[in-house]
Amino acid sequence: MNIDGVNTGYVIDHIKAGTGLEIYNFLKLDKADCTVAIIQRVESTKYGFKDIIKIDGDIPIDCNTLGYMDENITVNRIKDRKLLEKIHLELPEVLTNVIRCRNPRCITSVEEGIEHRFRLADRETRKYRCVYCDTLHTDFQ
Repeated sequence: MNIDGVNTGYVIDHIKAGTGLEIYNFLKLDKADCTVAIIQRVESTKYGFKDIIKIDGDIPIDCNTLGYMDENITVNRIKDRKLLEKIHLELPEVLTNVIRCRNPRCITSVEEGIEHRFRLADRETRKYRCVYCDTLHTDFQ
């Protein structure tokens, strides 16, 4: 199978196999006004199989949230068919409005319009804590 390269945009590479559509939905790429290709189950010497998303358009990409979803992802910025930048993602120190606090007594549950903010509590176990009530966020894919 042959999928053309990207003129100006992004190649999101090293996505865990089978999760490319989740990334596509998170980035709302169905609403993007550009060409997008999802390539699934591509053979990879490092990971066995991986997914790749190619975006032929200069749209905003939230690298912090992508790092939370899969820290092995690399985001390649392309301009005029040339690699401008290769971004290696990692777990972000702070997440804002990505996950929600489940503590019913947290101010985010009581007051409308307050950002859901979490700080990285343990990089090894990938655990985050609410900055307001210190509740541990335990659900992680």
